[in-house]
Amino acid sequence: MIKKFLIPVFLLFSLVTIAQQATSSPYSFYGIGDIRFKGTAENRMMGGIGVFPDSIHINLQNPASYSSLKLATFTVGGGFNTTRFNSYQGNDKAQRSTLDYLAVGIPTGKSSGVTFGMVPYSAVGYKIKNVDAAGIIRRYEGKGGLNKVFLGYGYQINKRISVGADLSYNFGNIETNSIQYIPEVEFGTQETNTSGLSGFNVNIGAMYQRKIKKYDFYGSLAFTPQSNLRTKNTRTLSSIQYSEDYTPGIIESLDVVVPKTTIKLPGTFSFGAGFGESKKWLVGAEVIFKQSGNLNNRFNDVTQASFKNGMQYSFGGYYIPNYNSFSNYLKKITYRAGVRYENTGMVIRGESISDYAFTGGFGFPLGGAFSNLNIGVEYGRRGTAKANLIEENYTNVIFSLSLNDKWFVQRKFD
Repeated sequence: MIKKFLIPVFLLFSLVTIAQQATSSPYSFYGIGDIRFKGTAENRMMGGIGVFPDSIHINLQNPASYSSLKLATFTVGGGFNTTRFNSYQGNDKAQRSTLDYLAVGIPTGKSSGVTFGMVPYSAVGYKIKNVDAAGIIRRYEGKGGLNKVFLGYGYQINKRISVGADLSYNFGNIETNSIQYIPEVEFGTQETNTSGLSGFNVNIGAMYQRKIKKYDFYGSLAFTPQSNLRTKNTRTLSSIQYSEDYTPGIIESLDVVVPKTTIKLPGTFSFGAGFGESKKWLVGAEVIFKQSGNLNNRFNDVTQASFKNGMQYSFGGYYIPNYNSFSNYLKKITYRAGVRYENTGMVIRGESISDYAFTGGFGFPLGGAFSNLNIGVEYGRRGTAKANLIEENYTNVIFSLSLNDKWFVQRKFD
């Protein structure tokens, strides 16, 4: 069943990922944009924890979990986002639909597994218009982002310890435009900055589990070393005719030589633990340290913004009344909930930008006992209205589809 979907779905996902504008946040102007991937939908519904292995879901936060897969697993996730922007100058709102990840996991033995896929890692997307007291019109627009394709392997050393690693290739393009019109001046000016980004990075992880009477204890460690993104930057200055939309008529243009820059993709280190009863319930917590203090902007002339090391705290869990129930479907549903707080490491006009959210959702079994549909909600707030900035109140409806099947089965009859 899974094999029939793979090629067309991967092609569709690749095209949609490249074309979609997956954020509407003005904060996405800085660095490499909004960091979109915060775990699979199942993990995000639990506040973002990824501290335990799962035999029917792919845990993309720790590659050591791949060794626990028992069936070939295909998963795709996405969401619908509504954001309300609040500032001292006024309010606005925006909506976005996105595809968030696609992955395939294949067990390669009783104690190992391989996973590969594609993830939109970050996104840039905003449109802002400002008219000052002198009547000068300024418009700002950005689009693009960073994507990654990855290949990972997990191996179970013994019944308690598993290790794994991912190798990722990151690539993408980001374009930002700033437009200015001055009253009584015939033409306006436009500055267009584009960056092509590419580079490799790795993620390594380890997991520990053991029985304590009838209960299960889980421990998780994951480390992503800091890596470099090569950027090819271009800048174009243009004279333009006045336009009411974001497609001004260009009169003439001049390309400016811009030096190449190297962006340091932040390293991360996470550790967490969970406690529960297998296939019944679990509570867990996780802390992620982010080496975002070394992150820089794509162009060296960006002012009033800097970065410091960030940190994320997650807490959550799940509950299944009776996963093996034959007479009551509601008892087979997985109920998830959690909370997340993140200091993003971004500092703008002296204000640290933080992000926190409350999460929850359900996992609905499909057909047999393994494939499932997961739907949840993430409600949160990011940023601040202080220092003439913007506070974002967002609601994300998130979903994922996880299909599980035996991949290699020798035919008994032709």
